Amino acid sequence: MRNYSKWIIMCSVVFISLIILPTLLLATPGDTGVTDPDAPIDGGLGLLIAAGVGYGYKKLRNQNKNKSVV
Repeated sequence: MRNYSKWIIMCSVVFISLIILPTLLLATPGDTGVTDPDAPIDGGLGLLIAAGVGYGYKKLRNQNKNKSVV
């Protein structure tokens, strides 16, 4: 009987921990009322700019090759 009660207590602790801990870990702080006017530019925007520059360079290089052949 003693082992059975330990098992029930241990399962209860694990079950309660699995229910309560995620809500505590994912909690975010409340609104401080201060807004940050400086929003950082995301890395994706930088990648898009780099891709555009690379594409433009490729087009110019192909255009110059076509002019030299003709």
